[in-house]
Amino acid sequence: MTEARSTVLLGRNRVNPIVRFFRILWKQRTLVALCVLPMTLLFVFAYGPMYGVLVGFKNYLPGYGIMDSPWVGLKHLKEFFGNVNCFKIILQTIKVGFFTLIFTYPMPIILALSLNEVSSKWMKRGVQSISYLPHFISVVVICTMLNEFGSLSGLFNNIRRVFGADAVNMNEGTRYFMPFYVGSAIWQGAGWGSIIYLSALSNVDTSLYDVANIDGANRFQKIRHVALPAILPTTTMVLILNSGNILSTDFTKILLLQNNTNRTDLDVISTYVYTMGLSNGRFDYATAVNLMVSLVSLVLVLTTNTIVRAIDPEQSIW
Repeated sequence: MTEARSTVLLGRNRVNPIVRFFRILWKQRTLVALCVLPMTLLFVFAYGPMYGVLVGFKNYLPGYGIMDSPWVGLKHLKEFFGNVNCFKIILQTIKVGFFTLIFTYPMPIILALSLNEVSSKWMKRGVQSISYLPHFISVVVICTMLNEFGSLSGLFNNIRRVFGADAVNMNEGTRYFMPFYVGSAIWQGAGWGSIIYLSALSNVDTSLYDVANIDGANRFQKIRHVALPAILPTTTMVLILNSGNILSTDFTKILLLQNNTNRTDLDVISTYVYTMGLSNGRFDYATAVNLMVSLVSLVLVLTTNTIVRAIDPEQSIW
């Protein structure tokens, strides 16, 4: 009898999940109000236009609009994979994305760890400010600088002459494209990317460094056993997210570095989509190819996260 009465009382006191949800929202109404504008912008500019992916499965006719254009299914993807230059474009895209990831990913980490060891606040702030500046330079300006520096009378050839080497036109062909592309990406993004790691390092308990000093640890041992474990979750998260950008190259920079001597060899998926979509007016075909890239990027992120979760479940994003 007593157990039945307690069960009835528990049932009366149980709150509906929907009511509980709205009570939590009301308690956190200030945070909810702050999220309204960002969420609105997200839905309007990110999720709202997603219906446009239907163009990739249709024979898009501007006069009919997206919904009334006839369906063609996977015709555009079959056409892309049937292109004689398809696999050349894919391999070039993977090559650029892979080398960019390999060389640009560790540089902000190294810079952040180095700045964390600088004892002088003025020196640290000065290096930080100088390293942030390239991030705000336009890609057009950077490509113009690279084209000028790589010319026969440019800075790079002047340096070669100092060491007794002959001048070469670095803008011709593809020999110097990868150093230009990856090097400029490191120069432009290392300082800006180090911000997130410096924030993680600022939260490290200073008593850990005191204990390491008592144990006689040198600078590199403190970096290995104190600093690196502190930023490991951040570095892992950045690696997982960056893995999805292997096929999403900076097409603006590649497009501006192309010329008549290397245009066909430097064609990647993003520049190919730009050419077919905007230059040739094939919006449906370009949408289908770009949608394929987005799906592959999603698979890469999921795969990388699965591998990280198998190695260390605590370091995965989900």
